[in-house]
Amino acid sequence: MTRAREADPAKTADPAGLPGDAALGADELSFEAALERLEQVVSHLEGGELELEAALAAFEDGVALSRRCAEQLKQAERRIQVLTRESGEWTVEDFEEPEESDD
Repeated sequence: MTRAREADPAKTADPAGLPGDAALGADELSFEAALERLEQVVSHLEGGELELEAALAAFEDGVALSRRCAEQLKQAERRIQVLTRESGEWTVEDFEEPEESDD
């Protein structure tokens, strides 16, 4: 009778082998949680111990997390307001992104 090989949970359970918010999609995580999870994904990928399929899944998770963080930062920038003083009175203006140069 042969015994079935037990899979390494770090290589199979969660594609990236990460604990924590594995069940949550990137869109459901706070910025801080998404960034922390992204750092964990990068660390696991850099470790080089994931099997190919797990590494590809982790990479895809990392891309989704990176996009989530970037979108949340853009939303935060849109919400920032700048206080300026004109003619002795404080006014609130929306934050304007600096224009990118083509240099």
